[in-house]
Amino acid sequence: MKTQKPNKQVQIPAMEIERATITLVGDSSLICHAWSQKVKQGMLRKQKKEAQQAKAAKDPEQDFKDSLYPFPGGGYGHPTVAFKSAAVDACSHVSEITKVEARGAFHINGELLKIEGKPTMREDMVRVGMGSADLRYRGEFKEWKTTFSIRFNKNVLSIEQIVLLFNTAGFAIGVGEWRPEKNGSHGMFHVA
Repeated sequence: MKTQKPNKQVQIPAMEIERATITLVGDSSLICHAWSQKVKQGMLRKQKKEAQQAKAAKDPEQDFKDSLYPFPGGGYGHPTVAFKSAAVDACSHVSEITKVEARGAFHINGELLKIEGKPTMREDMVRVGMGSADLRYRGEFKEWKTTFSIRFNKNVLSIEQIVLLFNTAGFAIGVGEWRPEKNGSHGMFHVA
């Protein structure tokens, strides 16, 4: 005959949600690479097994414009998730907090963060497919910064710890193309 175990009371501390504003300043250029509508449509046609259209002539100026993330109301942005992911991935470089804990400890508002700075076109030689070379034209912010609001549970992370995570992220992870996490040196930043 089974004996019934007594009910165990689980104590869950109340959340203490606070808000803060963080400004990140670029330490190296930010290279953007948004998916253009043309590329998205081509991927969809391929998935639907539709006939592929002939490749259009390369238009460097259009490729440059398509690589940027237009910000509502003017200017340009960068995906919020890139900055959140960088801070969460920074947990690999610090002790005492896991990525899972950090992911639930703070949230950045919005889908795009406005990037302050002026983009210029850059040309890069890349290897694609079976090693063939191609030219890519992308937007690059040589000098940039962004300011955003976060909500955080101070029972999990303090604002000082979040700032340290972003500083670690800016040095070790980065955002955009050719960032440190992907063996590059672009997209590095620090908290102002």
